[in-house]
Amino acid sequence: MDSETLDTAISALEKLQAGGKTIGIISHVEALKERIGTQIEVKKNPGGCSNIKVKVYEKEYKNG
Repeated sequence: MDSETLDTAISALEKLQAGGKTIGIISHVEALKERIGTQIEVKKNPGGCSNIKVKVYEKEYKNG
């Protein structure tokens, strides 16, 4: 995904979230995953069980 398309996608998601919508994304695109503030990571284990990890990242804002 090029950076312009990524910015467009993130902007659309942020507008939906600001409007009170709950958003779910399934992605293998690392650049997209890096920009999502809260993530639920599910990993399959042998035997049919899964591990679930919740990750919360704070956004960094730059002035100027």
